Amino acid sequence: MSEHCATRAAQRPLSLALPVVAVVAASLLAGCGKPPEVDPEVTASAIAPVARIELKVEKVAAGSRTGEQIYNAVCTACHATGVLGAPTTGDAGQWAPRLGKGLDALVASVTNGLNAMPPKGGATDLTDAEVVRATAYLANTAGAGFTEPPVE
Repeated sequence: MSEHCATRAAQRPLSLALPVVAVVAASLLAGCGKPPEVDPEVTASAIAPVARIELKVEKVAAGSRTGEQIYNAVCTACHATGVLGAPTTGDAGQWAPRLGKGLDALVASVTNGLNAMPPKGGATDLTDAEVVRATAYLANTAGAGFTEPPVE
């Protein structure tokens, strides 16, 4: 046998193996495009410990909220950032002309609404005493010395 024939005989298994490898690789890759079948119930139970949200609503009786509680629940959205021209909490310069009018004038503005602020800041369930408490609390952050009515 010549050297050429021997080399050709040695390459025959290799030439047969290449198509087989190509077919196996193609079949493996074809299966990659299918989405895995996942049971939604199993997925939900697996993520429940970290994805569960529990909301706790604390209902406070009208008339029993402090000025700070009302400020945090109602007033902070606008007064903490000064949105829509609201005087910023604690900024004595912005509050000075308003504080000069006195607590009664400030309470009247809060009760009736002023500029972009709706009556009672949008919290229609506030009692008159709570409006005074919240107004005094907010004004006091800017240096006023108003007395908040006590919570009964």
